[in-house]
Amino acid sequence: MSRSLVSRFSGSLLALATGLAGVVFAPATAQAATLTVAADGSATYRTVQAAVNAAPTNSTSRTTITIKAGTYREIVTIPANKPLITLQGLGSSPSQVVIVNNHSAYNNGGTFNSATVFVYGRDFLATNLTFSNDFNESSVPADPQALALHLNSDRAVLNNVRLLGDQDTFLINDSARAYVVNSYIEGTVDFIFGGGTAVLNGCDIYEKRSTGAPITAARTASGKTYGFLVYKSHIRGGSAAGTTQLGRPWGPTAQVLYRESTLDNVIKTSQPWTDMSGNAWQNARFTEYRNTGAGAGTGSNRPQLADSQAANYTPQRYLAGSDGWNPVG
Repeated sequence: MSRSLVSRFSGSLLALATGLAGVVFAPATAQAATLTVAADGSATYRTVQAAVNAAPTNSTSRTTITIKAGTYREIVTIPANKPLITLQGLGSSPSQVVIVNNHSAYNNGGTFNSATVFVYGRDFLATNLTFSNDFNESSVPADPQALALHLNSDRAVLNNVRLLGDQDTFLINDSARAYVVNSYIEGTVDFIFGGGTAVLNGCDIYEKRSTGAPITAARTASGKTYGFLVYKSHIRGGSAAGTTQLGRPWGPTAQVLYRESTLDNVIKTSQPWTDMSGNAWQNARFTEYRNTGAGAGTGSNRPQLADSQAANYTPQRYLAGSDGWNPVG
C-alpha cells in the first residue's frame, strides 16, 4: 500500500433496497425517485455517472439508479451532496453488471485517487453488481495500488456485490460505516483497508496472489472502539497452504476481529498477523473468536476474544454509532 455466504437479509434484493430506504434511511412519507441506465441506449442514461449527475442534490428521499446488464467502463463519483443513492444492478447476478476501470496509484497520483468508484454521499446502497479495477499490478515499477471502491459514505450498505481488484481493492475511509453482506471480495495485498468501521457478514473473501499476502490493513484510530469485523464469512484463496495473513496494522491501534468464520488452509496458522510500517501487530487490537476450518487455531500468536466480551463485538455494536444505526436487523 502507498503510504503518501450467508445473507442476514430476507426477501428479494428489491425488497432490501425498498426496506432500507423506507425504514433505515428516509422518512416513511418520502417519495423515491428512479433513474435508469443502459449501455446500449435503451434507458434514459448510457453511463452510471450521467445518472448520478442527474440525481437531486441534498435530497431527503432515496434515488434509485437501476443499471441494465452490461459493462460500464467509467469512473463513478457520488459526491457528498448526493445522499441516499442506490445503485441497483438488473442482471441475473452481480457479474451481469460491471462498473470497471484501470486507474492506479502509479498513474493517478496515489492510492486514494486510484479507484473506479468513489462514494462520499451518506446512506449509499449498492446491490447486485460488480465494482472492479482491472489494472495489472505487475505492469508498473512502483505504486501498483488500484482500488475498486473508495468508500467515504457513512451508513453504507453493500448487498450481493462483487469487489474485484489486486492490491488495495476496498478502502473504508475514516468517516465511513459500512455493512457488507452476502458479497465477494478479492485482491492480493491489504485489499480490505482503511480507518473506517465495516462489518463483512456472510462474505466470500478471496486472496488471489499465489504467494499469499495480508488480507486486511486497518488504521483504526485509538479512540474508536470498532474497526473491521469479519463475521460468519469464508476466507479462502489461490495461494499455497500457510501463506496468507489475516492482516497487518496500517495504524498502530488497528482493530480487526475475525468471528465465527471459516478459514481455509491458505491462512498462515503459525503467524496469521504481521507487522507493517513500524507498527507491531502485538500492539494492535487483533483478535479471533470461534473460527473454524483448516486455517483456524489458537495460541500466543492468535489472540482470542473472551466469551465475556463477545456480546460487545456483534455486527450491531460495530455499526450503531451515536445514531443507533442498525442495518442488520
